[in-house]
Amino acid sequence: MNVDLLAVGAHMGDEVAWGMALAAHRRQGFRIGMLHLTPGEKGHPSMSPEAYAEQKRGEAQACADLLGAGLWAFDYRDGELPVNEEVKFRICDVLREAQPKLVLTHWRGSMHKDHTAAADNLPDALFYAAIPGFERALPAHRGTRLLFGENWEDLRGYEPERYLQVLPEDLDAWERAMGCYALFRGGVSAFPYLDYYRALARTRGCEVGYEYAVTFAVPTEARRQRVTALLAAP
Repeated sequence: MNVDLLAVGAHMGDEVAWGMALAAHRRQGFRIGMLHLTPGEKGHPSMSPEAYAEQKRGEAQACADLLGAGLWAFDYRDGELPVNEEVKFRICDVLREAQPKLVLTHWRGSMHKDHTAAADNLPDALFYAAIPGFERALPAHRGTRLLFGENWEDLRGYEPERYLQVLPEDLDAWERAMGCYALFRGGVSAFPYLDYYRALARTRGCEVGYEYAVTFAVPTEARRQRVTALLAAP
């Protein structure tokens, strides 16, 4: 399945941070997808990791269906996502299959080691996906841009640089999709995820004159912009 926008999250449910952006792009007619690197199965206060992983796989599929998103999922263990060539090449293979124009993932300044690992695996995975000399089952795909989404767990050094307008209907679609997860309905975690991200979208919107917005940081090298003048011609 080819997509225009691919969100790569460390855990099933991490799309809560950029689901509004996915919904906004779906509304605009873009093809969207999600790649989960682990189920995120160790966070339930009473269920075994095995049982919770099975539950989250069903929740992730239901969430993707409501958003109209393609879904890919790996089986690395929660809290144990490595940074190595195996992970990078597995992501590379998804990139070659999905052929996204844009990837969203975690900012590496995170309190969660899996989020940092996701961010650290992506640059090499994008490189491997783009170079024909790395022979894989599918041909190379290049031209994918990378942005880092705003996540309450990934705020060390995070600076918002791109503000994306989201509409009330995008928030509605996001909230319906996130409701597929028990994590966001209450009883699994005391953190009020939906309240937090809804309030954050309103705050970020106020900063730039939108009703609602979500923000992204860019890779350091993407800050370099070429211009021939600092002022438009008179």
